[in-house]
Amino acid sequence: MASPAASSAVLAVVLVATLAAGANAATFTITNRCSFTVWPAATPVGGGVQLNPGQTWTVNVPAGTSSGRVWGRTGCSFDGAGRGSCATGDCGGALSCSQSGRPPMTLAEFTLGGGGRQDFYNLSVIDGFNVGMSFSCSSGVGVTCRERSCGDAFQFPSDNSKVHACNGNSNYQVVFCP
Repeated sequence: MASPAASSAVLAVVLVATLAAGANAATFTITNRCSFTVWPAATPVGGGVQLNPGQTWTVNVPAGTSSGRVWGRTGCSFDGAGRGSCATGDCGGALSCSQSGRPPMTLAEFTLGGGGRQDFYNLSVIDGFNVGMSFSCSSGVGVTCRERSCGDAFQFPSDNSKVHACNGNSNYQVVFCP
């Protein structure tokens, strides 16, 4: 039988490992409120799916994922093997993206745990605008971009006033056509 000190040490290691595994983890709930189909994509985790009007896709971003992007693709056609193309936001002809999309595309960008206990997020139209989007954090402000000239989104690379912070381990909502 293990000594109480050994049992406490094992429990402490398990507890620290469990807390570390949960650090910077996040859930992204992506909803299509458009009157047309959107094929959202997410990198570096998630890939991509087809979302018909009213449908939702949930992406669990694991701990250790420092940053990523979510965007909507439009005008897509894919075969049964997930190969095809999109009129906007195409990522090399794949349904499940492993690389960023081709402009124009409205972007939701995030950095998890980038400031210690904080996450950072923003919308960007630097790569063009293709579909209205809102992006919110469960412990921060919501940002919305319904057109190319929206005030909530990055318009040019040095536009740093558009970055928002929220508590680490927060959950996120991305809505197309808010």
